[in-house]
Amino acid sequence: MRLKLGARWVLRGVDWHIRPQQRWVLLGRNGAGKTQLLKLLAGDVWPTPTRGSWRRYRRGAKLFDDPYGVKEDIAYLGAERQDRYEHYEWDHRVELIVGSGLHRTDIPMAPLSAVEQRQVRGWLARFGVDGLAQRRFLTLSYGERRLVLLARALASRPKLLLLDEAFSGLDPQNHERLAAGLRRLSRSALPWVLSTHRVEDIPDTATHLCELASGRIVARRVASPRRRGAVSIMPPPRVRPATRARGSTRVLMALRHASVWREGVRALRDLTLQVQSGECWVVHGANGSGKSTLIQTLYGDLGVARGGTIERDRIEPGIPLQIFQRRVGLVAPELQAIYPRRERVADVVASGLHASVGLDRSMRTDESRAVQSALRRVGASSLIGLSLRALSYGQLRRVLFARALVNEPDILLLDEPFAGLDVRTRWALRELIERAIGAGTTTVMSTHHLDEWPAHTSHELELVDGRARYCGPVRRV
Repeated sequence: MRLKLGARWVLRGVDWHIRPQQRWVLLGRNGAGKTQLLKLLAGDVWPTPTRGSWRRYRRGAKLFDDPYGVKEDIAYLGAERQDRYEHYEWDHRVELIVGSGLHRTDIPMAPLSAVEQRQVRGWLARFGVDGLAQRRFLTLSYGERRLVLLARALASRPKLLLLDEAFSGLDPQNHERLAAGLRRLSRSALPWVLSTHRVEDIPDTATHLCELASGRIVARRVASPRRRGAVSIMPPPRVRPATRARGSTRVLMALRHASVWREGVRALRDLTLQVQSGECWVVHGANGSGKSTLIQTLYGDLGVARGGTIERDRIEPGIPLQIFQRRVGLVAPELQAIYPRRERVADVVASGLHASVGLDRSMRTDESRAVQSALRRVGASSLIGLSLRALSYGQLRRVLFARALVNEPDILLLDEPFAGLDVRTRWALRELIERAIGAGTTTVMSTHHLDEWPAHTSHELELVDGRARYCGPVRRV
């Protein structure tokens, strides 16, 4: 079985059997083909026709040679599936989102019966998020959305569950909720496949490991506690701290008694924060604490409610906000969600020069050179001619980093920038951030992982339910 996207082969010679009660962990670097393999298993893509190559799914004694007979038996949850809700603004109540799994529809088509409501509450309760049932989906944090969509996947009663980087972006509490849910599933015959880049995310209940490299399966083996801990990971590179730029400091962004509402829910509460030039802030807190809302507010995608203020350097009344945004390099899950998958990599990177989504004209020669340089910096030069649909999640994240760096920004706003990245990519991009901070670039970054904090971190903000529990000089690193 092989798969070709455009002129590029992304899967080659794949031969894989998944049987009931097997629980697979799929490993491999960004671009190895993990996401495309899961999408192929789910029936979202189909093998490229070649002689002697086919994909079949067996249900009992029946074999299917096309995706239409099997899709209802397979539940697939990945970043693209989750991003669709943001892209199409499917902002239904959570209980209706999960209920759509009962009917195997993308969006709710009818009200839920009393019996269905009880079923939905039961699935949400399995992951400890039944309290979100009446919330609008797009008011949830990225991690909360993940658990809601997993409940939706299981509500469809699948015969195979596919999870692409399901632990990515989860705080410790929700990480344990997902792990506990997978432990409960291990008592059933339901097989599942989970892709991950982090050894600590490999569940104890995994029975098999499968490793991909360059679109080929290079290893399949039974998982055991000893082998699970022996999965190879490259150690992080030694980052050499750069000399911080010296000069007069000025306030670049300031919030005073700021509250921010999202779809009727107050996501930030009475927050006062001042970011000066050359500082590096790390924002941390549980899923739903307001981290992404803060990044979006600083950038200008969300406004501050009456009674609070936000100020940005050199932005006075009458000056377009885009003037400020052109000085900012932004990496965020929401940004990754809104680009159409047909968009070309070069155009995505070039849009960072204009703080836009997409281009309204052809690139000039100097802009084309800037795009090529930015892609070289993030190790993604080979992707320049591809469309987004041909990329893995991690490759797309590299492209977003190139977009953020293409305009040589004064400010970096990074919302969980390393989510879904393999260890080599994670540390290579972290080193880029370290160098930028060391050269004086002001940075505000959110993360759940202490090992992702930049070495130059100067300040931290801990958020709890939209309020600042701590705001000041760094305490941890």
